[in-house]
Amino acid sequence: MDARISVSTKEVSQGLDVANEEELASQSKLLKEFASLSTIDRAWVFESDNGGSSRAMFSIGRPNLLGNKKRTHVLSSHIAKESNGSVSFQWAPFPVEMSGVSTIVPSPSGQKMLVIRNQENDSPTQFEIWGPSQVEKEIHIPKSVHGSVYTDGWFEGISWSSDETLIAYVAEDPFPSKPVFYGLGYKKTGSTEKGCNSWKGQGDFEEDWGETYSGKRRPGLFVVNIISGDVHIVDGISKSLSVGQVVWAPKNDDLDQYLVFVGWPSDCGSEKIVRKLGIKYCYNRPCALYAVKASVHKPETDKLETKGDRTEDMTAAINLTQDISSAFFPRFSPDGKFLVFLSAKSAVDTGAHSATDSLHRIDWPSDGKPRISLKLVGAVPVVKCAEENCFPGLYCSSFLRNPWLSDGQTMIMSSYWRSSQVIISVNVLSGRISRVTPNSSASWNILALDGDNILSVSSSPVELPEIKYGYSIERKEWNWLDISSPVSKCSMKVRSMLSSLQFSIMKIPVRDASVDLTDGAKTPYEAIFVSSKTRKSGACDPLIVILHGGPHSLLLTNFSKNHAFLSTLGYSLLIVNYRGSLGFGEEALQSLPGKVGSQDVNDVLAALDHVIEMGLADPSKVAVVGGSHGGFLTTHLIGQAPDRFVVAAARNPVCNLALMVGTSDIPDWCYVETYGGSEGKNYFTEAPSLDHLHVLYNKSPISHLSKVKTPTLFLLGAQDLRVPVSNGLQYARALKENGVEVKVIVFPNDIHGIDRPQSDFESFLNIGVWFNKHFQ
Repeated sequence: MDARISVSTKEVSQGLDVANEEELASQSKLLKEFASLSTIDRAWVFESDNGGSSRAMFSIGRPNLLGNKKRTHVLSSHIAKESNGSVSFQWAPFPVEMSGVSTIVPSPSGQKMLVIRNQENDSPTQFEIWGPSQVEKEIHIPKSVHGSVYTDGWFEGISWSSDETLIAYVAEDPFPSKPVFYGLGYKKTGSTEKGCNSWKGQGDFEEDWGETYSGKRRPGLFVVNIISGDVHIVDGISKSLSVGQVVWAPKNDDLDQYLVFVGWPSDCGSEKIVRKLGIKYCYNRPCALYAVKASVHKPETDKLETKGDRTEDMTAAINLTQDISSAFFPRFSPDGKFLVFLSAKSAVDTGAHSATDSLHRIDWPSDGKPRISLKLVGAVPVVKCAEENCFPGLYCSSFLRNPWLSDGQTMIMSSYWRSSQVIISVNVLSGRISRVTPNSSASWNILALDGDNILSVSSSPVELPEIKYGYSIERKEWNWLDISSPVSKCSMKVRSMLSSLQFSIMKIPVRDASVDLTDGAKTPYEAIFVSSKTRKSGACDPLIVILHGGPHSLLLTNFSKNHAFLSTLGYSLLIVNYRGSLGFGEEALQSLPGKVGSQDVNDVLAALDHVIEMGLADPSKVAVVGGSHGGFLTTHLIGQAPDRFVVAAARNPVCNLALMVGTSDIPDWCYVETYGGSEGKNYFTEAPSLDHLHVLYNKSPISHLSKVKTPTLFLLGAQDLRVPVSNGLQYARALKENGVEVKVIVFPNDIHGIDRPQSDFESFLNIGVWFNKHFQ
């Protein structure tokens, strides 16, 4: 394990005391039970030669604590469909581990599979083309051609051509040349030789896209011919664009083939912004769909070649979505007649890092040649204020590679629906939306389509993820089958502990609703309440208030290993989706910017009062925990309501906006959430004025620090670019200065999420021990 920095006012010199060691040992055994559970990350389904069956392939993830990385393996299954409507899965006897694999992408037919291995240092990137029984082609691509392939799910774009001979993908630009110096300090112009008498300098600084992309170069677009092994750069793309999410356009009668991709400008589309801002979790970065000729050359040799030069006078990429500020997740209809995409225009226009999405359509030219004048048609608009139990708007974090039913116009996708995730169908021609999953409180996520049937996974805070198979009769009513799988197996101990828990979704009325509020901002928000099914002698279990980050994010009614661990320690959980969260309509979301530290704090306190008034919680036994903006709320709450919380824990918390604005990869976030929407966007500058710093400070938890007396645990990632470690350390040191009990753990190699297996494990183990210590 990596070394840890641990500081406590009571344990500075002595280290862990015996009681703490025993508690850590005891709880670690329980946490290990949950940490070892597998997750279903994605799936693919392919038609079999036998029309009555199909083949499925599941990518399964599991943390490897000793190796401190995620272990991925593939498990296959044969899906047999009987005439009576029953479905059975015949699972392979053993999974296959994908050791050293960065990503896998099966071809559309399922007859081939691309395996990519991103190598470190100066080693080449490896492309392997697998057939049914062996590796059919292996292509090594040196660093001089491009760096690592992007596989993170945002810039990631790996697309097979329809004839399965070409693959378009996104990878880092080649390493730029570095200046070389002699030992006496003279520049050795144009030299690349290495030796003890010279060294390479650093060269010009290149901006990256911030958190999770530190040190990664611009994403560029490439095409590989898997028959010849030729690789070429796609020409005509401006170097000011970062490229992602590429798909092949339908073939036309000419030899030209086109690619459609998403492009993000380096200046974030603003004359005021002179650099790349952080993009991870930030849908408010302007982007557009572009079409470009693939410039596919007929192979002449079997040698690896790079064809194309960005400096050549080629036909430039065509901006297909100039009339809208955001366009991503492009998907062509099966017949190639139209292109659909998602838009985060609301986020771009208001500055909120995530907001309600809209869905749009472009009718693709019959000659297959894209042009600028293509008309955009709205398919699903932004929902401002949803009526009770009605569709609240689109909130999609991904699309399937093939999301279409056989009618060629209905898409199946997952979307947030208040505090749950559901699966919906969207007719992109009529705009008709239907919820296809049951009206339960659980959360559902789509994995793949099997023809017109749906393969999904369902879970809840008290139920492990289970595979579900959905089918409909004339698409009027969906029926769901429970599919037994090896993935969902767990120990009897875990199953027994979860069976003793229950959960519900509570609607929390808005307190003191002002007449100035929009209708959406006045409607109740929600909290997820998890508790034991039985009470001990009528007493309430201690309560943990759990707060999500963002603030424009949410916590769903799906299964969380860490939350389940805290529940089984004997705590009730109150998971608050305060106003500003996703899934509740745009008016509720936009009510928060400009009111952080007040409206969100009051929403959390109102939710806490709600469960206390219902007799479900003891006001003298309440803890609070949150990360990022949830840490902002945690530290605000212990300052603004110092008598209400026995103990607290904060993961990479925002404690001082005046400090964060000059150190974060998203300084614009500080302005948007402090001043609100367009006003904050207009005020944003890399050089805040004294007045701005004063406002930012007053909106921050540190302005209430003198009132804090709650013992607080801080969990900080030293490599965090989003909320740099200095933010939490400053606040923690100031609390210590005031005599408050503080414990700090810094993870030297972790970023904002603190989600590497060992770090995640140690974080929640310490949260459990810290809370137990202060409730004894």
